[in-house]
Amino acid sequence: MIHPTAIIEAGAQLAADVKVGPYAVIGAEVKIAAGTSVGAHAVIEGDTTIGENNEIFQFAAIGAKPQDLKYHGEKTRLIIGERNKIREFVTLHPGTEDGGGETVIGNDNLFMAYTHVAHDCHIGNHVIMANNATLAGHVLVDDYAILGGMTAVHQFTRVGCHVMASGGSMIAQDIVPYAIAQGDRAKTVGINQIGLKRRGFSSETIAEIKKAYRLFFSRKGSRQEALEQIAAEVADIAEVRHFCEFIRTSERGIAQ
Repeated sequence: MIHPTAIIEAGAQLAADVKVGPYAVIGAEVKIAAGTSVGAHAVIEGDTTIGENNEIFQFAAIGAKPQDLKYHGEKTRLIIGERNKIREFVTLHPGTEDGGGETVIGNDNLFMAYTHVAHDCHIGNHVIMANNATLAGHVLVDDYAILGGMTAVHQFTRVGCHVMASGGSMIAQDIVPYAIAQGDRAKTVGINQIGLKRRGFSSETIAEIKKAYRLFFSRKGSRQEALEQIAAEVADIAEVRHFCEFIRTSERGIAQ
């Protein structure tokens, strides 16, 4: 299953059915689980762990030293879950000592061509990053978020679950869950209603999310007063609680 021109360094751990294409290079500390394929000319290095059934396309660069001037060779790692599709020229970097030492990628994500995940990012499950979308260091992207082509996310920023960021968005503050974001600097412009319907959210749940969204973004008072109003006037359901907790714990501020 390994092409004769591929280079597998001594110490690398590959499951028996891993496929490795022509001229691919796999470093000594890499671990790749069953069912994963590595395309031609891909390079995987560093302390990188890759789960089952991932599809890594040609020319991907995974696990190279982070592009952080504070990094001086400390022992850090990159962890990739299962069933991810990593397309051509994608770059995924490990963590840094200052950021906890890990970049973590969940399951069932799609990284289209030329996307970049920097050091210390944490990406959930079912995330889509369209072509040339870029994450700076320490970014958190929650489940089912979609980042359109050419979108860039500032370091230490969070993107909530089920967010749809339009192509070319420049995200410099946290995007609340369930929202649509667009622009430079990105603002929230409504609820991702179509996406929520496609993922099985009931009309009643979507209505309560909308109500919470409107109360927060039309507020006259403080953030805390808006959250108190939501607690008093919106149904106490998990989605609304998550929406409020995301706002409550925001450090960079919420994109308005």
